[in-house]
Amino acid sequence: MGIIKSTINKANRILSDRRSIRKYDETVKISRSELESIIQDAMTAPSSFNLQPWRFVVIDTPEAKEKVKPYMMFNLQQLETSSAIIAVYADKKVAETADQVLSQGVEKGLRTEEQKQQLKDMILSYISSYTPERLANSLMMDCGFVCIQLMLSAKACGYDTCPIGGYDRQGFSDAVGMDTERYMPALLISIGKAAEDGKASTRYSVDAVTKWM
Repeated sequence: MGIIKSTINKANRILSDRRSIRKYDETVKISRSELESIIQDAMTAPSSFNLQPWRFVVIDTPEAKEKVKPYMMFNLQQLETSSAIIAVYADKKVAETADQVLSQGVEKGLRTEEQKQQLKDMILSYISSYTPERLANSLMMDCGFVCIQLMLSAKACGYDTCPIGGYDRQGFSDAVGMDTERYMPALLISIGKAAEDGKASTRYSVDAVTKWM
């Protein structure tokens, strides 16, 4: 696909310095207040109709880690050494939350009650036309946005992360009490202080992957 180049972004070192870390310093414990701040920053991510379908489960106690251990497959080192595992889910009934989200805009003076109702009717009508596959694709796209921002938010706070796709989604969800009839598992993200150097990598050049028209 063309010449492979290293990423270059002198304006934002967080982007180029982020690495996927699989072994963490077990003596470093990230406080829940820090984790809350990292997640809050990540939630500035865009989402369809601003419905913010992402939901999080934070596994940061020894007891919780033991519960999910059987479902981590080949990612046990990340579970055992990280400060926490953040499980990201998508709410398949996100349409039911539209009123709550839109009402916040009214409270902040961003729209009138009449505008809220018009927007709500439009959103509900639009989402009702979705096939299950289209809804799932939309939810996964939105969760992808929040996941990458979560990893960058963590890096900005001096911590490291790794996205984890290899896990038993149903078993894990059952262990943490998330009903997969409603909540779709998206990704796990380990977070902590790196105990190893992240592997350097290369990226394609823009010309190799871009069509200009």
